[in-house]
Amino acid sequence: MVEEAELRHLRRCVELAAEALADGDEPFGSVLAGADGTALAEDRNRVAGGDRTRHPEFALARWAAANLTPEERAAATVYTSGEHCPMCAAAHAWVGLGRIVYASSAGQLVSWLAELGAPAAPVRPLPIQEVAPGVVVEGPVPELAEQVRALHRRFYSAR
Repeated sequence: MVEEAELRHLRRCVELAAEALADGDEPFGSVLAGADGTALAEDRNRVAGGDRTRHPEFALARWAAANLTPEERAAATVYTSGEHCPMCAAAHAWVGLGRIVYASSAGQLVSWLAELGAPAAPVRPLPIQEVAPGVVVEGPVPELAEQVRALHRRFYSAR
């Protein structure tokens, strides 16, 4: 169950996704929170420059590995506008981060992109738990998923 305090972090993820969109990038945003719920780091998608690995979840995993102890990483939560792709799920698991809470699922994104006629991704959109079965995952959050859907609609309708 996603708590009200956690919705604040998810709303920030949607804001970060909107910032990415405003900068010409695909709309994804993420926040890393410590065990006490304090936001420790945040990022947004930065793939428009050509490096398709510049996902916010991947950046936060690398930040956590460099700045947090293994215990702090295990107690942390990553909030994100969209469910991690396989690359980001693997990075999350490899650095030992804790729970993931997402606003919209990979399945929702696949459906939305098909409706919009977007090209298929070069990597299969697997659920996080197929890539990192030990990670606790919660989502989607319906009221925020619709906002994320609208951002993707804006991104692909501008193309």
